[in-house]
Amino acid sequence: MKGILKRLLKYKWSIVLGILSLLIVDAAQLIIPLVVRKSINLIQSGQATMKILGVYALYILGLTLVIAILRFFWRYFIMGTARKVERDIREELYYHFIKLSASFFNKEKTGELMALVTNDTDAIRMASGMGLVQITDIIVYSTFSLAIMFKISPLLALYALLPLPLISILISFSGRLNYKYFKEVQETFSHLTEKIRESITGIKVLRGFSQTEGQIRDIGVTNEVFLRKNMKLAKVSSLFEPAIQLGATLSFAILLFFGGRKVILNEISLGDFVAFSSYLGMMIWPMIAIGFMVNIVQRGSASMDRIERVLHIEPEIKNLPTTRRIEIEGNIEVKNLTFSYTPDRPVLMDVNFRLKKGQKLGIIGRTGSGKSTLCYLIPRIFDPPEGTVFIEDSDVKYLDLAEIRKAVSFVPQESLLFSTTIRENVSYGKENATEEEIIRALHLAEIYDEVMTMPKGIDTLVGERGLTLSGGQKQRIAIARAIVKNAPIFILDDALSAVDTETEIRILTNLSEFLSSKTTLIVSHRVSAVMDCDEIIVLEDGKIADRGTHEELLSREGFYRHIYELQKLEEGIVR
Repeated sequence: MKGILKRLLKYKWSIVLGILSLLIVDAAQLIIPLVVRKSINLIQSGQATMKILGVYALYILGLTLVIAILRFFWRYFIMGTARKVERDIREELYYHFIKLSASFFNKEKTGELMALVTNDTDAIRMASGMGLVQITDIIVYSTFSLAIMFKISPLLALYALLPLPLISILISFSGRLNYKYFKEVQETFSHLTEKIRESITGIKVLRGFSQTEGQIRDIGVTNEVFLRKNMKLAKVSSLFEPAIQLGATLSFAILLFFGGRKVILNEISLGDFVAFSSYLGMMIWPMIAIGFMVNIVQRGSASMDRIERVLHIEPEIKNLPTTRRIEIEGNIEVKNLTFSYTPDRPVLMDVNFRLKKGQKLGIIGRTGSGKSTLCYLIPRIFDPPEGTVFIEDSDVKYLDLAEIRKAVSFVPQESLLFSTTIRENVSYGKENATEEEIIRALHLAEIYDEVMTMPKGIDTLVGERGLTLSGGQKQRIAIARAIVKNAPIFILDDALSAVDTETEIRILTNLSEFLSSKTTLIVSHRVSAVMDCDEIIVLEDGKIADRGTHEELLSREGFYRHIYELQKLEEGIVR
């Protein structure tokens, strides 16, 4: 519970006000049986009058009014604070996700992360709210009820509390099982969420391969496991409450037998018996509340453990203590760059090039040759080794991360659009983008005319991940987004693969003036995309196999000339 308590203390004054209100409510409820006891004793002794009984009735009414008013306040302060804690943890998680390196998301499943920010934060809210209330109630009710019960009759109190040791053992055993089973339930829920997410996002593939029935069976198996885990948890909870109720009933049976005998023998008054019975009833609530509290707190603790496991993961890529800010114009140098995702298999080996502001570098090569990796190393999406990647003659490892990424307009292979309008997607990199800037970018990306035929033009919703658009439309809107950002470094990582060659040429022609003042890296499988670059490098198995201008590379045998001839042949066949 340490992690939860630390976050609760942020709102200590709300908690203090809530607990004070709760204590007054509990105190008022504890006083009512004493008023009833006094009234019954006066009636039994013949000293009661209508005036006295009316006064006592007003006492009870006043106490009930206090309970009603302050019950609102304790719920507002304590439950409201629990909601704030839930919000804070959710924001803390999301902020942490944003800081974590790309390698973390390669290992962790989306369903697991979604479960953390939904089910687990909900369990923490319950522990922060109802858990705190129940702990307070247990302490107050049990302490004062026991004190008054022992004051009325110590021996009768001992008799009535005989079932308590059994309940204590049961609570201890149940708590451990509850923690274990709830953690298993949350982990299975994560797997189920991930499977459903994959099915929904991959619905076209699923239908295209006629695997609907198979996927339903697969989800059904995971769902059945989830049910079994929940049933194990339900069994523990279901056995727990009846056992406490049995202990409570035994206590009342003992009270009826021994307490009734004491009333008959005039050892205690009828009012004492009624009050004792009321306080024993109040003791039953803590007994039951212990069960609820243990369940809620153990579930909250299990969820906090799962969340803190992620929060304790340090980002692999972060600003160093010696980080500094510089003005980035676009001068890039890569020196003797060797990079690998795993120690035994380098993806890039001894890569060298230098780009001045306004120059264009073309990168071409077979699939898996390291082209995209090279692009990801410049804005430190993946971390290059020290002394290998420089911007403005400064090692990128010692530059401010936010500044580097602001200086790069990156269009990756997979164009992710958000489930909002085209306008908001295009202006994503520049909050105050004007209508003119958006329209100009759409024109340059050769998508404006198509956007204008859509139902609401640039205010058309694109659906989740741009579902309503074709692959080529998504790529061109992503290019327009990069244009609006207008950063000094422009990277196109095979960003025109989904458009035809003619459209690609028109886009690159449109961009030629725009890119003239920017440092540009163009990754492509098509020679037509890189032929106008100042330099072209050919990557093979992570190494630069050849380099030069378009004419220089065509003048000698090699992969570049071979690809060029194949693509020219394809164009001739298509025509």
